[in-house]
Formats: sequence, C-alpha cells, structure tokens
Amino acid sequence: MSTEHKFLAVYLGSMNGAKMAAWRALPEAERKAKEQEGMAAWHGWVEKHKAVIVEIGGPLGKTRRIDASGITEVSNALTGFTVVRAASQEEAAKLFENHPHFAIFPGEAIEVMPVLPIPQM
Repeated sequence: MSTEHKFLAVYLGSMNGAKMAAWRALPEAERKAKEQEGMAAWHGWVEKHKAVIVEIGGPLGKTRRIDASGITEVSNALTGFTVVRAASQEEAAKLFENHPHFAIFPGEAIEVMPVLPIPQM
C-alpha cells in the first residue's frame, strides 16, 4: 500500500455508559480541568499527526436515519470522525493508540477502516 491510502477513524462513546457516568459524577471544577487537559492533548495529537491528517473531522450531532419507511431520529455510538492517510490499516490504527478520546475523555473506543475507491462502471 502507498501512503496515499485513506482511513476513516470513527470515535465511539455511550451517553449511558460507565465512563460517561463517571465523567458526569466528577465535581464541575475537576471535569472542567479534565476538559482543558483533554483539549490540549487533542490539539497536541493533531499537531503531531498533521502530516497524515486528510480531514480533521469533528464531533457528530444527533443522527437521522433515512430508509424506505422515511426519516427517524436514532441513537448510536458515533461521536466523531477523522480521516488519515497511512501505508496500512495497522499503521493508521497505531496513530490512535492512547488517544485523548478515551485516555482522558469518556470516549470508549476508536474504530479505523479503509476508505475504498468507488467501483468503476
């Protein structure tokens, strides 16, 4: 694989999970301090990996599901995304080891998958 392969990283978390419950239980001053620490670490992660970040992405809001029955509001574990460039999926995944999303913030995991080319007709 060349370094031009793109990988989508999706940040996962639960509003009702144990990590979020513990986060919410923190005293406000402690939570604010952790938020500042987390944002500083996140910006540090971006700076460290800026050469391979294709799309910094960002947090995701409420989800609408569209299917043959229409449009409905749904809940899922997706909380954000980033697109990176790497030689392999393993290399892309290693970029997110100890990421602030779960190392500081109450996020649960990050999943990394290749962005595949659209098949030619």
